[in-house]
Amino acid sequence: MTRDYSQFFPSAASSRVPPPKASALTALGWGPFFAQQITVDALETTPPVRVVAVHRSGLQVQGDDIDQMIPPGPEATVGDWLCLDWAHPTRSQVLHRKSLLKRRAPGTDRRVQLIAANIDTVFVTTSCNADFNLARLERYVALALEAEITPVIVLTKADLAEDIAPYLAQLSGLAHLAQAVALDARGAAARMALAPWCKPGQSVAFLGSSGVGKSTLTNALLGKDDVATQGIREDDAKGRHTTTARHLHFVPGGCLVLDTPGMRELQLTDAAAGLADVFADLEDLARACRFGDCQHSSEPGCAVLAALEAGDIDAARLRRWRKLQAEEAFNAASLAERRSKDKAFGKHVRAITKGKDKRKWDR
Repeated sequence: MTRDYSQFFPSAASSRVPPPKASALTALGWGPFFAQQITVDALETTPPVRVVAVHRSGLQVQGDDIDQMIPPGPEATVGDWLCLDWAHPTRSQVLHRKSLLKRRAPGTDRRVQLIAANIDTVFVTTSCNADFNLARLERYVALALEAEITPVIVLTKADLAEDIAPYLAQLSGLAHLAQAVALDARGAAARMALAPWCKPGQSVAFLGSSGVGKSTLTNALLGKDDVATQGIREDDAKGRHTTTARHLHFVPGGCLVLDTPGMRELQLTDAAAGLADVFADLEDLARACRFGDCQHSSEPGCAVLAALEAGDIDAARLRRWRKLQAEEAFNAASLAERRSKDKAFGKHVRAITKGKDKRKWDR
């Protein structure tokens, strides 16, 4: 029996009207943004599926009456939508993304690591203890803003802290960009606190260090202990890796939630716009400097240094801005160089292959 996919296309009257009947695709986050990228005929021959997990052996995809593993091949990450090519799964087309979270891969390899695609809200998760680090939170918020994803800062272990006011006070500089929610990560209270961002068809992700409660929060949304959790070291509040892979979980009657492994390192790349949003006050000052290439260190006519001397800006915040700017510029340049070398190498290989083919046919 042929399935009817017409309900997944935007209506001529209004592209925002949801289909009258819930479906597997709408539950997975399918909507007009993706529907307009594929024709009715293509829906029949290459049905849409979403990547719900990435393994070394391949991609786990789900769709309308589809739940299977396909071999590695499509350059996709968890959250991506594919047009599944039944005959050649490795050639399945990746649809254009609404959003993409990425970072420079850890180590010396100059590659981009894809974290997740098509996420609507990022819960930047930290704890009301020694794990709290404002510089790290600024990185995560910049990452989300660069991807045009709504960031929400979630402060866990609020029930164990003597006073959460100092933690909230440190977030005042981010208040216009990201709402902060303090909670106990366990149970129904956490689910209620995060409910405004966990509507049906929405995709949310928890990002943060190990041990801050990402898996516990995922279980709270699911309403059951499907995801393993571990405690933290008492001496420094550091966590241990519990989640080792990225996987989308279905919240009954609600959103899809992504629990990610804790990140010991978050190197930003191609995130200039996100950083400009996080440090908008310093960016505005920089535009008033006498020299367009001012480094804000000792140059005459530097509006940033003038504001620092006047006590209008915080010295620690200025240091964080300088550090992140330098890091982002270096990583972006390094990755651009890598892409250029990879492109040149690809041309070289194709030229050699073309030469071999020509010699073969000339014989």
